Order: sequence, then C-alpha cells, then structure tokens
Amino acid sequence: MATVKPQLTLRQGQALVMTPQLQQSIKLLQLGALELQAYVAAELERNPLLEPEESADHGEPAPQQFDEGTALAADHALERVESAGPEAAELDVSAEAMWQADGEPGESGRWEGGGGSPFDEEGDQIEQTASNGASLRDHLYSQLRVAFTDPVDLLIGSRLIDLTDDAGYLPPMLGPVAVQLGCNEERLERTLAVMRSFEPTGVFARSLKECLALQLEERNRLDPAMAALLEHLDLLAARDLGRLKALCGVSAEDLTDMIAELKRLEPKPGRAFGAEPAPPVIPDVFVKPAVGGGWQVELNPGTLPRIMVNTAYFSMLIKGPRTPAEKNFLNEQLQSGNWLVRSLAQRAKTVLSVARELVTQQSGFFASGIGAMRPLTLRDIATAISVHESTVSRVVANKHLACPRGLYDLRYFFNAALPSSAGGEAYASEAVRHRIKAMIDAEPPSRILSDDHIAAILSRSGVAIARRTVAKYRESLRIPSSVERRRLKRPSHASADTIA
Repeated sequence: MATVKPQLTLRQGQALVMTPQLQQSIKLLQLGALELQAYVAAELERNPLLEPEESADHGEPAPQQFDEGTALAADHALERVESAGPEAAELDVSAEAMWQADGEPGESGRWEGGGGSPFDEEGDQIEQTASNGASLRDHLYSQLRVAFTDPVDLLIGSRLIDLTDDAGYLPPMLGPVAVQLGCNEERLERTLAVMRSFEPTGVFARSLKECLALQLEERNRLDPAMAALLEHLDLLAARDLGRLKALCGVSAEDLTDMIAELKRLEPKPGRAFGAEPAPPVIPDVFVKPAVGGGWQVELNPGTLPRIMVNTAYFSMLIKGPRTPAEKNFLNEQLQSGNWLVRSLAQRAKTVLSVARELVTQQSGFFASGIGAMRPLTLRDIATAISVHESTVSRVVANKHLACPRGLYDLRYFFNAALPSSAGGEAYASEAVRHRIKAMIDAEPPSRILSDDHIAAILSRSGVAIARRTVAKYRESLRIPSSVERRRLKRPSHASADTIA
C-alpha cells in the first residue's frame, strides 16, 4: 500500500493581480462627469495631503452643461416614456396617436381636441402652481391639511399621497396598504373618496377608466352611454366604432361627440406638475468644426478635477516626532494621492483618444447627419488606438458628447452592420432605422407601406434587410403597424359609420 507523504513543490505561472491602485484606475475610467466629481470630493475629504489645484484666477471654471431640454432637442435623443395608470396602455399608448389627430399637445402638455378645454381656467391655476416649483405631492399635501383634522385620516391620506405616481395614479390594489396602516379597507376607501375631490380632478384614480370617470362626474356627464364607452376603451383604441355604437346605444353622430369630449379630458392629471428634477447632463467631450476643415475634439475642462499633492505639507509632517504607524499612514496617503493624480491624467488622455478616433470613424455623421453613419464596434476603436476592447467599453460608459447636432451618449455612435445587397460597404443600423422612419413619415394616407414593402424598397437601394428586421426597427421607433397606421391616417372628417 502506497504511503502518502506531504511535500513541497515549486510551480511557475502568470496571474493578473488587481492591486487597489489598478482597481481605482479602472473605476475612474468608467465614471461619468458627476460621479467623478463626487469621487474626487470624497478623496479630498479622506486624504489630508490632497488639495484642489487653484487656477490662475483662483477659481474653478464652472462645468459647461446641457440641460435635459437640449438633450431632447437633439436629432435622436432618447425618448422618455411617461408612466401612466395600470390601464393607460389601452388608450394612452395604443390610441394616443388618434387623440393627436384632432389637436397637438398644448402648452400645458395636455392633449386638446377640436375646441378649448372646459377646464382651461382650472388648468391655468394648476400650471401656475407647477411653475412656482410645487410638486404634485406638495399640492396634494396642502389640500390634505385642509380636508381633514382627524389624525387617522391624515395618516391614511399621507400614505396615499406617497403612493401616488407622477401621473396622479394610485396602485390598483390598496388592501396591503390598509394592513400596513392597521385600518380596515372601508375606512381607507372613505378617506380616499374625500381625497378624490382634490385638484387636479382625476387624481387618486387606480385606472385610466377611473381617472376619466372622475372628470366626467365632476362635469355631470357620466351618463349610462358614457359609462359604457369607458367600459370599452379597448374598442375605442382599436377604432371598432360599430360595436361601440351598439354597446353605448347611441347614433354615429352622438358617438363622435362623446369621443371628442373624452379626448378633451386629461388622462394624466399629475403631469402639469414638475416631477423630481432630472440631473443636468454634462458633456465630457466637445466636438466643433476645425478652422482648416475636419473636426476639433477637446475635453470639457469643467469635468476635469484639478487636484495636487501638497508635498511641502508632507515634508513638514514627516519630519516631526511621529510614531511608526503615523509615518506609515503619511507614506500611504502620499502614495495614494500621487496615484490618484496620475490616474486622473491617464483617464483624461484615454477618453480624449477614444473620442478622437470615434469622431474620425463617424465623421460622416457630424458632417451630414444620421443617414451618413457607418457601422462601428468597440473593437474597431480598440484596434485603431491599440487598447483593449474592455477599455473602450469603460470609456464610453456614462459619458456624453456635445456637437453642433446636439448632445449624444457616446454609445449612440456604435452600430451593428447591415450588409449591402450589391456587395458594397455595409450600412449602419441606426442609419437604416432613420431611413425607415423617414419613409413612414412621408407615406400618404392612400399608400401605407407594409414592412414587406419597406424591406423591398431598401433592398432595391442596396440594403440587404429582412422584413422581420424592418418590423423590429419600426417597433423600436414606436411606430404602429401598417394596419394601425391605415386606420389612424384616414380622413378625420369621415363619419363613424365609414370608419367602422
């Protein structure tokens, strides 16, 4: 039987050791402008040897900012989807385009129908409150204190206001809330019934149907026919007006008037009030036309922290009567501070290098727009500037570029490639997406383009694209199908009988 004996062996191998300094450098590389400022501020607080580097005029340049409005004004700024009530998708998403047919969003952001809203005066008061900086919850709390004096009602009301979203809706189920507060549902519903008289009308609804019903009830217009219409909002979204006439028991003319009245209501009563302010979007890179042609790329100086290690202060401290532990602490802080300064410099150099190559690769976009974008991957940039692909990925994370065309996330410029049907240069997916949107925007009501037809047109122009890819791009742009667009683009003066 063999005997097992302990023994020592020597093996040689390679391993990557992630030192704290290396981890810090990687972390700095992927931080955005605001996150970087917060990180450096924390380091200044922690390390006694670090201090802000004063500029020549003894002041720091203010970061140059693009607010959210500027970002939305850009060519392809990201669309923000407002959250609505639980059933809002039935009408506010599927049929919102139908609501736009008779009118565009007014200054208050509400969809207005053919005539003026009967709540214009009330709306002005709400907008005035919103313009003064009051949030929806502030507005509701001020009414709560007037409506109730009982501590239980005040507690219930406060909780309901906290649960109200920015559109003015409550969760559909309030049973768990009653359990949390230690009251029965009947008491909660009584309090809620009083609070539904608060302004703006329609707030505290648990569904789109409830929200619209509250507004109609205030106007004394919630008759059986209108109640039946609210019960079948899905049919309204589908434009099945024939069935709606039968269910509501009204004529085509009456149904048309009822729909017009419904469109003048506010499906999101809370949106006239400001939500939590979005943080400012600070560009990390500026791109502008160069004097001799081409593009000049530079970092935003306002996003570059200016710090230095006070070596004179270190020398003064280390020479004093110090314990070994104190000297070790000072040496560690000196090393940490020097590493942070070098890491910030390397970060700036790497970000600028990636940004310059990105602008070079996508020069067509900056000169001509989205249609001239070319396919681009992280590996393309990494190969061009001789860095690892993961480094480019960290650089483009949480960073923005400002140019004459607007403000863009750096990741926006990376696109998948669609092959050319003629064997030529590939097309960028974003450029193709832009062409699909332009084609649909220009289609006449009498000739709605199907996904197959769009794919065929693109193929004839050199883009090898399948119908399912067209459908995927169309859906990502939130464009309805050809069947839905055909319904939406029918002449608005058609009668209910004709449309049905």
